[in-house]
Amino acid sequence: MAKPLPPLSAHHSIAIIGAGIAGLACGQVLARSGASVTLFDKARGPGGRMSSKRRPNATLDLGAQAFSVRDADFQRAVDGWIAAGCLAAWPTCTYQASSRGWQAHDDGQKRYTGTPRMSALTRHMADALTALPNTELYTGTPIAALEPSTNGWLLLAADGSRHGPYGQVVISAPPPQAHPLVKPWDDALAVACQSLEQRACWAGWAIFDGPLPAISGVDPQWQMARLADPALNIVSRNQTKPGREAQPESISLLAQLDWSEAHLEQPADVVAEQLLSAFKRVLPSSAVLPPLIEIGAHRWRYAQPSTRSEHDYLYSANGLALCGDSFRDGRIEDAWLSGQRLGEALIGRSVQ
Repeated sequence: MAKPLPPLSAHHSIAIIGAGIAGLACGQVLARSGASVTLFDKARGPGGRMSSKRRPNATLDLGAQAFSVRDADFQRAVDGWIAAGCLAAWPTCTYQASSRGWQAHDDGQKRYTGTPRMSALTRHMADALTALPNTELYTGTPIAALEPSTNGWLLLAADGSRHGPYGQVVISAPPPQAHPLVKPWDDALAVACQSLEQRACWAGWAIFDGPLPAISGVDPQWQMARLADPALNIVSRNQTKPGREAQPESISLLAQLDWSEAHLEQPADVVAEQLLSAFKRVLPSSAVLPPLIEIGAHRWRYAQPSTRSEHDYLYSANGLALCGDSFRDGRIEDAWLSGQRLGEALIGRSVQ
């Protein structure tokens, strides 16, 4: 890795590309140190793979459904989010399912989800961050290129607008999206992006006009099931999540990674029907699903890393840095830790 950077001075200007949990965590550390922080995200709001899809009848989580905690620093952050009301324990009633039947499953690991939607956590983080002095968030602003200047880095947005200059640019986007930004300016970071291969995942959803059919021996209030199916990995009932009890039966259908990559270029409506058919395969043969209100699917082209990096983040002396869950194991905690630790390294509190 490059030589340690000197601590950032007060009001040092930093751009962060990507307002998922890694970018937001990094931004909080930097802004609290006195740096001027500007975040950019291509989506309409912060969240990344923690974003939620809002439909007229229901809100659905199509990325992370819940997460666990292993690290003490992350637990302290989670405790604060619970106190703020944007996080709650879920699920507490889970199963393993196949065409041969359903079995209750409890691995002893406590998990959490956003309330009233997964994106509530990143919205809370973004609101807390932008409440700090000299901090801004631009959504709907994809960054197409970086350009060096005499005073730092300029960011060129897809609409032709230019932002900056910034003394430091942190990229928390997935490595395949970070690669074209750093390739012209830093060989080591470009090679790192190419080495961090990503796996794709389809996420389907279905909203029903009525509850799911009962399954003998299964709690009617079951919340999540992991499936032994070649296509479907997880079924999650969104209306069982805290704050969504009033919405109709609405399930998220997370596909297996191998199946997702084999069907990556199929139309979303075709994928949605196949995932719903996979769910039907684990239901009793006599079960009849209620009428559908809506069905669909979303493709995550960069859902999780194939392998773990030896680093939690990367930076170079020219002012470019990378972070995100791709540097660890792809979990929510991994994203937060990567961003948090990069922020601490950049302000001189720690060095990888």
